[in-house]
Amino acid sequence: MRLTEVTYGTAKAIEGYGPGFFRVAGHIFRGACLITPWDAGPWGGFEDTAAPLSLADRIDVLFVGTGAGIAHVPATFRAALEGQGIGVEVMASPTAARTYNVLLGEGRRVAVALLPVD
Repeated sequence: MRLTEVTYGTAKAIEGYGPGFFRVAGHIFRGACLITPWDAGPWGGFEDTAAPLSLADRIDVLFVGTGAGIAHVPATFRAALEGQGIGVEVMASPTAARTYNVLLGEGRRVAVALLPVD
């Protein structure tokens, strides 16, 4: 019997992170990355709105991890996503990763864009 482990089925959970990398579903991603329940890969940072916008019909909220500490995201980035109905929640990357995993475990329609923790 499992008392503390969460199962995610086929969804891509974040298993860990360290200086400059994230471990997602057994794979290491270096640098900024975009993680959804069905995929994970590199992300071009705040200038890359195309990748998160392509998720508009599949997610309700995008958590944005801004590195080791919380920081503001560019207004144009936030406006582009919110204009397509995607909620944007900004937090430090470790907090964003944990929040994503919790809501992923609940079956919520979430994704996370993470800047690395250096």
